[in-house]
Amino acid sequence: MNINQDALYIALSQLFNTTITSADYETLQLHGGTVGDVQLLTGTAASAAGESLPFRIVLKIQKKWERYNDPDSWRREYDLYASELGMTFNDAFRWPVCYLAKMNEEENEYQLWLEYIDGISGLKLTVDMYEQTALELGRYQGKLYAEQPEVLKSLTNLSHADLMKNTYLHYRSWPVVYDYIRSEDCEFPQHVRQMLIDIDEQSDDIFARIESLPLVLCHRDFWVTNIIYDRGNIALIDWDTSGWGYLGEDIASLIADEVDLDHMAEYYQRCVPAYYQGFAEYAGGIAPLAGHCIYEFILLVFGYRLVEGYLLAEEEDEKAENLRTLEKIYELKGLQCV
Repeated sequence: MNINQDALYIALSQLFNTTITSADYETLQLHGGTVGDVQLLTGTAASAAGESLPFRIVLKIQKKWERYNDPDSWRREYDLYASELGMTFNDAFRWPVCYLAKMNEEENEYQLWLEYIDGISGLKLTVDMYEQTALELGRYQGKLYAEQPEVLKSLTNLSHADLMKNTYLHYRSWPVVYDYIRSEDCEFPQHVRQMLIDIDEQSDDIFARIESLPLVLCHRDFWVTNIIYDRGNIALIDWDTSGWGYLGEDIASLIADEVDLDHMAEYYQRCVPAYYQGFAEYAGGIAPLAGHCIYEFILLVFGYRLVEGYLLAEEEDEKAENLRTLEKIYELKGLQCV
């Protein structure tokens, strides 16, 4: 990767609040693909005052691409960092600090120079960390919902409230997955097949319930690899899908998106009440726990995705994991969240 030295020095000058004149570094790819690249730069910077300053900083380069039903999502994270949204966060719940954001309109590409947070993420998150994450998300969304800060009105590039519904309907109209669970060739247990069929048949009523819930600012990619737990505080990365959604939408992802399946039931029973507790601290009485739609959100968002994953899997263990996830979701239905 070619690193723009001037941009690096500007970002490091912001990081250290002093003028940086040179830097030696090594790069390590964190993740990325054909449309984006994320690198960790580790090294030592020299300041104009003669200081030698060790550093770690993240460079995210995002190219233009198009997500179904959300064409401007590729540049959303840049737009959000360029806004005043960062003022709505606190130490307990935030995103990484952005030291420099650069957009190249001609190349349809942007760069973000971001804080590196050395915390716990992915499947290393404990159940207690999950619960804390749910609580802090509830507090953040509840505070924004109750206070309606001016910045929310200025955010023009957010995904729309019907994104989840339209994505579900798009999947449901795809014969490959829709017909499979209704076919004689389906290898799923009957109760799993019926669970998916039932959600289709009840979807109008379910969406009527969901659409009566408060609209809140959602991350919409709220799963374990985007969550960093750092000494009791929560940081969230990858905001490109964020937008208006319904209360509880993010918690569905926290509970069911590529999680440790042995703990899914515990995540459900602990995270749902923690989330509503956090929301109620700022917007009490708006959405009682008894009326939550988390189970329905999980099925609407992940049901057909898991069927697709099962059908397209090239390895037997991958197929089995998709089916096991559906089985675990089935087991959530009768669980109480208190």
